[in-house]
Amino acid sequence: MANFQDQTLTCRDCGKPFVWTASEQEFYASKGFQNAPVRCAECRAAKKSRMGDSHGRGGFGGGQRQSFEITCSNCGKKDTVPFQPKGDRPVLCRDCFRSKRG
Repeated sequence: MANFQDQTLTCRDCGKPFVWTASEQEFYASKGFQNAPVRCAECRAAKKSRMGDSHGRGGFGGGQRQSFEITCSNCGKKDTVPFQPKGDRPVLCRDCFRSKRG
């Protein structure tokens, strides 16, 4: 087992020094994490609160998902997609996308 010692790190967001304790390092190691934290506890908490409740979706912000209205390139039906089409590629409605994909 490694011999951990407290380390003083600098927060990426606020620039303040914070201590990464030996017990925190041991916990990180037990979880298989290989990188030291880059934010202090206050900035981590602030970042989490800004991200909202992500429900396990990788932290892409909770809240309402933006959608864009399209006309399907295949069948002409109106639908919405979760990305803004650039106009350089055909965009399909859900039904045509599923049938083409599957």
